[in-house]
Formats: sequence, C-alpha cells, structure tokens
Amino acid sequence: MEVTPDIKFKKLIIVGDRVLIKPKKSEDRTKSGLYLPPGVQEREQIQSGYVIKTGPGYPIPVPVDDDEPWKERDESVKYVPLQAKEGDLAIFLQKGAIEVHYEDEKYYIVPQSSILMLEREDDLFE
Repeated sequence: MEVTPDIKFKKLIIVGDRVLIKPKKSEDRTKSGLYLPPGVQEREQIQSGYVIKTGPGYPIPVPVDDDEPWKERDESVKYVPLQAKEGDLAIFLQKGAIEVHYEDEKYYIVPQSSILMLEREDDLFE
C-alpha cells in the first residue's frame, strides 16, 4: 500500500507531552550575505518548524477510592492537553529535540518543555 501525504502520519502515535515538528528551511546566508555551511545551521541553539502531530499531553493520576469497593471504576487515563496544535509554528530549543527521519524527511520530536514560543494563524481570542 502506498502512503500518500494525507494519510502519511495517521500511523504515527506521538507519546505523552511530545510534539512532532518538521523543521523550517533554514537560511543559508547571514544578513550580511555570507553563506553558511549546513553544519553551522543545524547547530543553532534555537530552531523553528511546523507542528505536524502532538501527543495526548500530561497524564493525570486516577484517584484511588478504596472506601467504596462496589463502585465501578473508570480505568481510562485522562490527560492535560498540550498548548501546541497541529499547524503551529514552534520555536524550540535544539538541545531538547531528538532528530528522526521518517519517509526520507527530517523531523524533530520535541518535549513541550523545550518549546519556547508558538505562532498560530487563527485567532486565539475569538
């Protein structure tokens, strides 16, 4: 079965508070016009990229009620959702990111704690 870009990431499950980010194309020149080799660009401490997929968030511990053993328990895990949403532009610390290659493209798996800032196109305050 051939994977099309539309369903390419449906098989991927991002775990916990992590975010899958596709890095933005970095500038190959400085503002003054000097060309930078790829190694210099990749060693920058702060990177940016687009959020492709997010994990469910931070798990919330289920309270234990042993005083009523006859009650049926809800064993499903609940999560505090992440701030990052698919399509956001994320500015993140390179130190916390893990580089992965999927379908011949480079991505980063970044914990939410390494994300410094998000830019979202739609209005948050509507």
